[in-house]
Amino acid sequence: MAANYNPEHQEGQVAEAIEEQTAKLPSDWYLWASVGAMSVSLALQCMGRKHLSLFIGQWAAPFLLFGIYNKLVKQQGHD
Repeated sequence: MAANYNPEHQEGQVAEAIEEQTAKLPSDWYLWASVGAMSVSLALQCMGRKHLSLFIGQWAAPFLLFGIYNKLVKQQGHD
């Protein structure tokens, strides 16, 4: 149980299930997914696929945020 446990604020079943599965992934996978999205975006930009490049390039930030969330859940745990 986490040190900051508050029984009034518990996670739902869906959040617990997601955290259980994502905690199995190493945190650096999210970093590499972000770098991969940026690389694919750059390649598409060079190929002249501007709209698709922008779409894929926007995935980098969410991947990094997922990695931060994953790291926090691993360190702090969930309810």
